[in-house]
Amino acid sequence: MNNLKLLPSLLIFAEVAQRGSFTDAALHLGMSKSAVSQHISRLEQQIGVQLLSRNTRGMALTAYGSKLLFRSELLKGQVDLAFQELSSAEQTPSGIFSVTFPHLLEKDVVTPALGQLCKEFPGIEIRVLITDEPLDLINDQLDVAIYGGELRDSNYRALPVGKVSEIFCASPAYIQKFGSPETMEELTQHRWISASWQNVLQSVYDNRRGLTDDKKQPKQVTPMHRFAESNSLSCVMSMAQQDMGYVLLPEIASQSLIDQGLMVQIMRRFHGEIWPFYFVHPFQGEKPIHVTRFYQLIKHYFSKQNKK
Repeated sequence: MNNLKLLPSLLIFAEVAQRGSFTDAALHLGMSKSAVSQHISRLEQQIGVQLLSRNTRGMALTAYGSKLLFRSELLKGQVDLAFQELSSAEQTPSGIFSVTFPHLLEKDVVTPALGQLCKEFPGIEIRVLITDEPLDLINDQLDVAIYGGELRDSNYRALPVGKVSEIFCASPAYIQKFGSPETMEELTQHRWISASWQNVLQSVYDNRRGLTDDKKQPKQVTPMHRFAESNSLSCVMSMAQQDMGYVLLPEIASQSLIDQGLMVQIMRRFHGEIWPFYFVHPFQGEKPIHVTRFYQLIKHYFSKQNKK
C-alpha cells in the first residue's frame, strides 16, 4: 500500500470527524460533499475497516475511527503548522521553554504534549514546574502556565483549553465494607478525603434537575464530613485507594483509576464544580510557533482524556 497517497484522505477524515458532519467539512474545505464522501470511502477500502458509522441521525466514529483520528489530528496540526512556519520569518525555536501546570494534568495531558513538542522542535529545552498554586509568568520566568479555575485579572493572554467536572469516587473495597451512598444525606455519613482547596461546605449539582433560566444547573450546598485532608492530589487519591474514604476530584484525574478498576464512581446522579482550564502566555502579538503548537497539543490531549 502506498501510504503517501492516503495523506489527503487522512486530513479530510480528520476534518469530518472533528466537525461531525460531511456537509460542514465540505464547506470548510471548499469541496463538494460527494468528493469528501469519496475520500472517506476510499480510505476505508484501502485500510479495510469502517471508520464512520452513518445513519439517519448523523454519523459516529467506530472504534477504529477513534484510534485513527488521534493520529490524524496530530498530522493535521503538523501540516497547518508547517505552512504557518513557512509564512513567518521566525527562526527555528531553541533555548529554554518553561512551563507550569497543576498535578492532575501531568501524566495524560502535559507530559505527552511536551514529548510530541520536543520531537517537532528538537532545539528547545524543557523546564517544568508542577504546582496547584497560581504563579506569575514574568516573576517566575515562565513561558506558559496552564491554569485551572477562574482567572485573576492580568495583562496576560488566556486561551481556553476545556472544562472538567468533579465526580465522587471510592475504592471497591471501601464500597464493599461501607456501602455505596445514593443520596446526599447518606453521603454525609461517609468519610471524605479532601484536597486542601476544597471547602467543607461543598456546592453539589443534581444531573436530573436540568438547567435553570440562567443555563446553570441548580446547586445545593452540602456540609461534608471531612476525615482527611492533603495539599497533594496524588496523596488524596492514594488515601482513597487505601480504602480510607471517598473523594471528590476532577474526572480527568480519576478516569484512569476507574478504567483500571482501582476506583469506582459513586453518586452518579450528582457532580461537583465544573472547572475551566486556560493556557496562559505573556505574548501580546503573534505567539512563537512552538507556543502555538504546544497549545494545539494541550487541547488535543485534554480533549482525548475528557472523552474517555
